[in-house]
Amino acid sequence: MASYKIPVIAGDGIGPEVIAEGKKVVEAAGEVYGYDVEWIDLPHGCDHYLKTGETISEDTLKELSNYRAIYLGAVGDERKVKTGILEQGILLKLRFYFDQYINLRPVKLLDGVETPIKNKTSKDIDFYVVRENTEDFYAGLGGRGVKGLSHQHLKLKRELYSVKFDLDILTDSDEIAYQIGVISREGARRIIDYSFQLARNRKKHLSSVDKANVMTDIYGLWREVFQETAKGYPDVKTDFNFVDAVTMWFVKNPEFFDVVVAPNMFGDIITDLGAMLQGGLGLAPGGNINPEGTSMFEPMGGSAPKYKGLNKVNPIAAIWAGALMMEHLGEGEAANAIVKAIETNLRERKVRTYDLGGTSKTSEVGSDIARIVRQQGRI
Repeated sequence: MASYKIPVIAGDGIGPEVIAEGKKVVEAAGEVYGYDVEWIDLPHGCDHYLKTGETISEDTLKELSNYRAIYLGAVGDERKVKTGILEQGILLKLRFYFDQYINLRPVKLLDGVETPIKNKTSKDIDFYVVRENTEDFYAGLGGRGVKGLSHQHLKLKRELYSVKFDLDILTDSDEIAYQIGVISREGARRIIDYSFQLARNRKKHLSSVDKANVMTDIYGLWREVFQETAKGYPDVKTDFNFVDAVTMWFVKNPEFFDVVVAPNMFGDIITDLGAMLQGGLGLAPGGNINPEGTSMFEPMGGSAPKYKGLNKVNPIAAIWAGALMMEHLGEGEAANAIVKAIETNLRERKVRTYDLGGTSKTSEVGSDIARIVRQQGRI
C-alpha cells in the first residue's frame, strides 16, 4: 500500500471546516484505491500570528520542502489581522519559496449545477486556465514617493502627452504609488510550454491572454515568447486575446476555450470569472504547482470568517482540490473517482449546501461524497 505524508495548513475562517471534508474524502478514496495518508497539521494563520508574531518561518519552509504536496484551506481574517499580512506572509511566501510557477484552475461546469450563462450546459464550459504564479505585478516591486518623485512623474507625463502641469504647486504632501510588473523570458517560456503540453493532451487549442496593445514592453515579451514556443507545437491551434476581450468571450462563448494561459494578474482576475461560470467559488479548486518540487492545493474561495463555525459553506472546492492533489501525487484513479463522486452528489440534488439551493451542512456534503466514493469502488 502506498503511503503519503501531507502537510496541512487549514488556516482561518472556514478553512478548517472545508479541509476536514477534503481529508475525509481523500481517506475514503484511499480505502478503495489502496493508499494511506498521514496528515501533518500546521498551525499557521491568524491565531498563530497573533500569538507568536510569525507568519511562517524559514525552518518551517525548509521542513515543508521535504514533501511533494501541501493541502491549504485559507488564510486571513481582517477582523483580527490587517489584510495583506498573512496573504503575503504565508500564501505568497509559499508560492515564491517553492517556485510554484503554475497556478492550475479547472473551469468545469458539473452536471447538476446551474451557470448564470443562459443556455449553456456542462458540454459548453470545460476548460483550464493556467496562470503564471510568480512574476508580473505580484513580484513585490513597488513603493511610494513624494515631491521629488512626483515631479519626475508629472514631468514625464507632460512630455509624453503634452499636458500642462504647474510643477511648483507640489508640496511634500503630494504622493504617488507605483507597482512594477516584471516578466522574464524564462518565466514566460516555462508556463507557456506547460500550457502547450496540457493543450496537446486535450483538444489541442491554446489561448493566450495579454494586454500587449497598451503595455507593449512587459506583455510584448509575453506574446513574443508565446509565438516562439508555438513553433514547437505545430499541432496545437493558438489565438491571442486582450484581457478585457477575453472576459466578454468567457461569458458569450465559453465553449470556444480549451486551455487558456495568462500572466499572473490577468490570470487572477479571469479565474474568478471562470469560477462564476462553473457555479461559484464553492465549486472552484486550484493548484499551485512546481513539477519538480513542492506543490500546494487549495479551494479558490477565501476564509469567509463570518461563516466560521456555522457548518454551512460548500466544501466541494476543497474536496476537488484534494482530488487535484492526489492526481499530482500519482493517484490518478482515485482522483478521477473523487471528481466522479462530486458529480454524482450534484446530480442527485439531495445533499447540497445553501449556495446550491440546499439545506445540508458542510460535514454532510463531505460524508455523502465519501460514501459515493466507497460505493463506486464496490460496484
